[in-house]
Amino acid sequence: MTSFGLLPEGLRDRLPPQAQALASLVRTLTDVCAAHGYERVAPPLIEYEASLASGSSRERLRFTDPVSQMTLALRSDITGQVGRIAVTRLAGQARPLRLMYAGQVARVRGDQLSPERERTQAGAELIGSDNPAAAAEVLAVAVEALTATGLTGLSVDLTMPTLVADLAAAGWSLGRASLSDVQAWLDGKDVGALRAAGADQYVPLIAAAGPVHSALAALKQLDLPNAVLARLDAIAALADGLNGVSVTLDPTERHGFEYQTWLGFSLFGAGLMAEVGRGGAYTVAHGDGRQEAAIGFSLYVDGLVDLGLGQEARTRVLLPVGTSADIGAELRQQGWITVAALEAGAEAKALNCSHIFADGAVRPA
Repeated sequence: MTSFGLLPEGLRDRLPPQAQALASLVRTLTDVCAAHGYERVAPPLIEYEASLASGSSRERLRFTDPVSQMTLALRSDITGQVGRIAVTRLAGQARPLRLMYAGQVARVRGDQLSPERERTQAGAELIGSDNPAAAAEVLAVAVEALTATGLTGLSVDLTMPTLVADLAAAGWSLGRASLSDVQAWLDGKDVGALRAAGADQYVPLIAAAGPVHSALAALKQLDLPNAVLARLDAIAALADGLNGVSVTLDPTERHGFEYQTWLGFSLFGAGLMAEVGRGGAYTVAHGDGRQEAAIGFSLYVDGLVDLGLGQEARTRVLLPVGTSADIGAELRQQGWITVAALEAGAEAKALNCSHIFADGAVRPA
């Protein structure tokens, strides 16, 4: 059996009009980021694997460079590449540094909710600060960008990835368990394992999840260090600033947020099975070992295309043979898409045109 025309599992061609919708959505998302002062960077699709700081190494497609004989990899995430640019080529620029990007990423395999192995990622990173004001800006830009695409039913799920480690460092007893054990049991909501190991103090964290303000109220009933209480106040203010958006909090959720610091978030929308984006606070390592605070988000554009978003309403008009170039130019200025016939007798509908230019005017085909 021939493989001609077949694609590997998890890969697909984008055909009209979805391919144009993808480009239109990327433009919409990046235009919103640009309007907030984020400047675009375009890192390469392939790098030395050692340079790709973000994304799991298990997700990367890798091969040997025939020139350097070093291992190269296709990026599975762009965030780390932006961080590399920020601390190398843009190390001397004033902070906070606002950068945005859009491009393709690839991974070894998909999952049940997102089977694609190649997808389009767009996002923004604020390098040099992760304070509450920076978090509020980044989340607001992400929500505004998604709203501009026409996505409805937006919701934000917040998490506090370092909370359990911070509580353990502040004296909360892990009992007979290790920190990683307790984190895993909390991820799995395993009350029995926590109690059996003598880590009972962490059990109330499981119930402190749900709508953001009720979750925060439950957390504030616990014996929390001042630094964590301040963080809760920052999250409350963050949620209050997201008007018209449903906000929830799961304080111990860490899956996919292992590299985030005080805040992580996932973005969802109506009609989407999987998240449409995620982000949070993190640190970027400089060559001298110094860690720089940052916060940002990544949006997954393909799900928006699959919802039917981004398709422009412009209408196609057939220009019969002999139509002057000036007429075509004028129609395009009016917003029409013009399709020039290459031979007499061309049919408008066969060329996906709803209209035809005839007798000096645009008429329905």
